[in-house]
Amino acid sequence: MRIVLADVKSTAGLVTKDTVAGGYGSRMVPWSVCTKIYCYFKAQFHDHLSIQLAYIAAICARYGHEVEFTRGKVPQGDVAIVLSSLIDYRQEIAWADLARQQGMRVGFVGLAASKMPDLFADHADFIVTGEPESAIEALAQGHWLSGLVPSEEVASLDSLPFPRWDIMRGTSHQRLGINARPLGGGFPLLASRSCPEFCTYCPHRILSSFRARSIDNIVEELGYLCELSKRPYVVFRDPMFTADRARCMELCNAIIRSKLRVRFECETRLDHLDEELLELMQRAGLRVVTFGVESISPETMRKVARRPTPEAHQRLIVDKCRELGISTAAYYVFGFLQDTWSSIAATIDYSISLATTFAQFKILTPYPGTPLWKQFAPLVCESDWEKFDGYTPTFRHPNLSHDELRFLLGAAYARFYVRPSWGANYFRISQPAIREWINGMDTRALAAHGRKECELMTRTVTC
Repeated sequence: MRIVLADVKSTAGLVTKDTVAGGYGSRMVPWSVCTKIYCYFKAQFHDHLSIQLAYIAAICARYGHEVEFTRGKVPQGDVAIVLSSLIDYRQEIAWADLARQQGMRVGFVGLAASKMPDLFADHADFIVTGEPESAIEALAQGHWLSGLVPSEEVASLDSLPFPRWDIMRGTSHQRLGINARPLGGGFPLLASRSCPEFCTYCPHRILSSFRARSIDNIVEELGYLCELSKRPYVVFRDPMFTADRARCMELCNAIIRSKLRVRFECETRLDHLDEELLELMQRAGLRVVTFGVESISPETMRKVARRPTPEAHQRLIVDKCRELGISTAAYYVFGFLQDTWSSIAATIDYSISLATTFAQFKILTPYPGTPLWKQFAPLVCESDWEKFDGYTPTFRHPNLSHDELRFLLGAAYARFYVRPSWGANYFRISQPAIREWINGMDTRALAAHGRKECELMTRTVTC
């Protein structure tokens, strides 16, 4: 059987799918000069191939099927499996319609299809709900899939074959880059699935329960990647890579013992990092660490069941990363119910003072299936599911209009990236005399931002 795997590439804005927002995906359509530049450069370094489809490719190939991966064209085949998203589902169902016209049976996989199957039902022969591997293995064994197909989560992640990047790499991404991550992105790797935290707004844990792979199994996959690519760049997609400190240290020591020449990045909470652990991770190959700050208000964080991390510890870890040459990326969210113009302005100021290498700002989005969705149901005013993209207001905020939220989001990107000290941080310029001059230039840059903000909204982004 010839099986086509489709991760349909979007044509509008900066779109990321697969494991982003748990699988719902995100879309950033630039609305300013700064966001246009941000989207351009992020697109060059963040176009990872789908790890979900890479696992499916491995299962289908293991049973002797011919597998082809596509991001656009509709090749000939017997069955097509389409990666679903919420933010680009119209393009995905249009692709599915074309595939069915060519005689293929079409199925959808992923979080969006699992939680919102009605969006895809009229364009599919089957929809896999849940983690897809069990159902796909049945398909590969010759079973007929039709309608809604429940798929049990994989009890032992070690039982899965490694993702088949040799099948998926028609658009190879292992080219040279700057600041660690190569152009196009790296090899995604899941050392665990789901998330052990309980944040009410996050969709990462709504599809399945938290499970982790064995250290030996992860190290074996890293060895496989080293065979595919010289010194591969690995992007661990776990939302909480260092949740178990002892396990993380065991993995890093195993990488060092095995003499695996890998570079990697991970996402975690800063209160699950310390100086000793960071030093070990850096020796094992850590080059970038990403983490959520979300808001500077501890009370706001508690309202969404997120444990706040003390500011002193955040600064300690960011400073230690800078000392070790590890890049940092902080995530911020605007639009919590307690937010005001002043509280968001204070969060923007904090993002600048924390001085991470990168920052990403988003608008709070109530995703279907999350506890926040139930809480916000009376406030949701957007009916176009593709607008639930992480950058578009979708509910009535008690303190801020949609225009104000979007304006504050744009101001955050401008204030963070359009200042001399950001470039100095990125290129790790530390000479005191140069930094003093740069700080003076920052004052001028922020004053210019304030004048522009007054022109657009008659007030500056200050707390």
